[in-house]
Amino acid sequence: MPELPDVVVYVEALAARVVGHQLLRAAIRGPFLLRTVSPSLDDLIGRTATEVRRAGKRIAIGFEGGLWLVIHLMIAGRLHWDGKRAPLAAFEFDNGTLTLTEAGTQHRAQIHVLGGAPEVDAVEPLNASLEEFAEALQFENHTLKRALTDPRLFSGIGNAYSDEILHRAQLSPVALTSRLNDEEIRRLYAATQSSLVEWTERLRAETRGRFPEKVTAFRPEMAVHGKYGKPCPRCGSKVQRIRYAANETNYCPQCQTGGKLLADRALSRLLREDWPRTMEELEALKKR
Repeated sequence: MPELPDVVVYVEALAARVVGHQLLRAAIRGPFLLRTVSPSLDDLIGRTATEVRRAGKRIAIGFEGGLWLVIHLMIAGRLHWDGKRAPLAAFEFDNGTLTLTEAGTQHRAQIHVLGGAPEVDAVEPLNASLEEFAEALQFENHTLKRALTDPRLFSGIGNAYSDEILHRAQLSPVALTSRLNDEEIRRLYAATQSSLVEWTERLRAETRGRFPEKVTAFRPEMAVHGKYGKPCPRCGSKVQRIRYAANETNYCPQCQTGGKLLADRALSRLLREDWPRTMEELEALKKR
C-alpha cells in the first residue's frame, strides 16, 4: 500500500500537472470503485483543479466550488499519467489524462467525490511535536507495530515504513506502548521523522520530475522490510519475520529484540514447545 512518502510524491507530481487545468471527462469502469453518490462524478466535469493534498494515505484533488476527488489506492491501486490501457478509472484534463489501475483480483481501491475537503484526525508524524507524538502513541496500550500503523493515531504510516522506523529506533515491533520509557519514545519519534523524510527525498530524487511509476512497498535499499533471511545492514544478523493474514512484520532480532525470536503464530502452533527462542536455536533446528 502506498504510504506517506509514496503519497507525497504522487501529490507533488499531480499538483504539477492538474492544478489550473480543467477536467473534461471522467470514466469509472470498476463496479465498486466509486463509493459516493452525491456529489456525483459528473459534478466535477468542467471544473478546474485548484489544489492537490495528502489526507492520510489518500490523494485529494480539490476543484472549483469546493468539490473534492479523493482516491485511496489501498494495496494494489496505482496512478498513471497518460498511456495506460484499460484502466479502472480515467480522468481527462485539458492537458493529459490521469488513470487508475489495480493489480490482482481483490479490487479494494476507492474513489470518493466529496462536498468538502477530507478530514484527517490522526497525528501527522512529520508535523507533530514530541509531546503530540507521545500522546498519540500511548493513547491506547498496543504493540508498537499496531500503534504506528493505526490510521486513527498516525497519518500515512503502514506496514513497510513501520518496519523501517522500528529497525532504525532499535525497538521491538511487539513492545507495548505503555511500557516505553521517555528515552525510547524520543528514539522512536526521531526515527519516525528521519525515516519518512529520508524516503520522501529518496523517492523525489528517483522520479526527477517524472510521474512516479515504480511505486512499491519493497525496495532494495530498505533495511528490513521484505528482507527476510537477508543480513541486517547494521549488525549482519538474519532478518526475521512474523506472518499474519496478508501481512508480515520484518525485524532484526539482534538489533531490536535482544536476540530473541518473536513467535510466528502459524509456526508456533506447529512447533509448540520446539519453537526456537534465539537465533542459535533456530539454526540448530534447521540442521536437524
